[in-house]
Amino acid sequence: MEETLFTVNNVWMMICTALVFLMHLGFSLLEIGLTRQKNTINILFKNVFIICIGLVLYALVGFNLMYPGSFIAGIIPDYFVDLFGLSMPENGLTAGYADGGYTYWTDFLFQGMFAATAATIVSGAVAERIKLGAFMIFTIIYVGLVYPIVGSWKWGAGWLDSLGFYDFAGSTLVHSVGGWAALVAVWLLGARIGKFKKDGSVGAIPGHNMPFATAGVFILWLGWFGFNGGSVLSAAPGATSLVLVTTCIAAASGGLGAFLVSLFKYKQYDLSMFLNGVLGGLVGITAGADLMSVTDAILIGFIAGALIVLGVALIDKLKLDDPVGAIAVHLICGIWGTLAVGIFGDLAGWAQLGYQAVGIFAIGATCLISAYAIIKTLKSTVGIRVSKEEEQEGLDIHEHGMDAYPDFRLNQH
Repeated sequence: MEETLFTVNNVWMMICTALVFLMHLGFSLLEIGLTRQKNTINILFKNVFIICIGLVLYALVGFNLMYPGSFIAGIIPDYFVDLFGLSMPENGLTAGYADGGYTYWTDFLFQGMFAATAATIVSGAVAERIKLGAFMIFTIIYVGLVYPIVGSWKWGAGWLDSLGFYDFAGSTLVHSVGGWAALVAVWLLGARIGKFKKDGSVGAIPGHNMPFATAGVFILWLGWFGFNGGSVLSAAPGATSLVLVTTCIAAASGGLGAFLVSLFKYKQYDLSMFLNGVLGGLVGITAGADLMSVTDAILIGFIAGALIVLGVALIDKLKLDDPVGAIAVHLICGIWGTLAVGIFGDLAGWAQLGYQAVGIFAIGATCLISAYAIIKTLKSTVGIRVSKEEEQEGLDIHEHGMDAYPDFRLNQH
C-alpha cells in the first residue's frame, strides 16, 4: 500500500511538473501577443533562454541553495554543504524521501520549473527595448543566486518559515520576486519611444496578436493547476482537489473583477484587462490556495482583478512602461495574495497578517537592492538599452537577423 501511494504521488508530481513547464509556452504567447510583431523573435528567444539556463543553473547551484539543510545566522544558506551539482541522498528514490510524496529527482525538476518563472516575468516588462546580452546576464545572476536564496527563507526552512510567514505556492517567493525586478528594470530602462507624449499623455502601443495573448492566458490557467496543485507535494485527494477549485475560481473571479472595473472606469470591454485579470486572480490565490474556501477565493480573485486595472493606471501615471502588465499582475497581485493569507482562510488574524507583511518587506527589499545592483552595473558597463534605430526598426532584424512573419509586414511601427 505504501509503495502504491508513493507511486501515485510521484506520478501526480511529474504531471504537475509538465504543466508548469507548459506555462513557459503560455508566457511566450502572451508576451508576443501584447507586443509588436517586429520584436516577436526577440521575445521568443528570451523565453527559450530562460528555461534552458534556469534549469541548468538550478541543477548546478540553485537547488542546493534553496534547500541547504543548514543556514549561517539563520538567513544565508550554508554554501559549503553540497553547493555545486545535485547530490541525491541515500533514500532519494524511495518512499522514505519527502514523506513518501515523490523522489529526489522529481523534487528537483518540479522546483526547477518554478525557478525560471521569475525571470520570465521580467522578460515581458522589459520587452521591445532591452539589449539581449544584458538581459541574459541579469537572468543568470538573478535566477542563479537571488531567487534561490530568498526562496530558502521560507521553502528551505529558513528564518521566514520559523517566523510563521506563509506562501503556499509563490505569490511572493516566485511572482513578487520577478515583479520587484521588473519594477527596477522598467525604471532604469525608460519607456519605449512613443509611449509617453510630450504633453504627458499616454500613447497607445497596441500588441500585434490578441489571439496569441488569449491562447497564452488559457495555457497559463491550465499550467496553474500544476503550479498550485503540485505544491500540495502529494496526490492527497482532499488537499489537491481543494487547491484546484480555489485556483480555478480565483482565476475566473479575477477576470470578472478586471473586466467590470475597467468597463466602469473606461467604458470599454477591454480584452487585455480581462486577460490580465485572470492572471491577477491566479497570482492572488497562489499564496493561500490550500487555506481558502470558495467564497474566499472569489473575493481574493475579484479584488486582484480590480487591482490590475488600478495598478496599470498607476504604473502609467508614474511614467513606467510595462508592455504586458507584468508589474500589476505579478508584483501588485503577489503582494495582495500574500496579505490575503492573513485576512481570509484558516490562518486569518492580525498576527499572521504581520508575519505576511514582514515577509513581503524582507523579500521586497532584498530583491529591489539586488536587482538594482545587477541592472545598474550592467547599465554602467555594457549598457542595457538598444539604440533608437534598433528600437524603431525592431529587435528581430537587428539582434537576430530574421523576421517572425516574413510574408506579413503589418503593424511594424
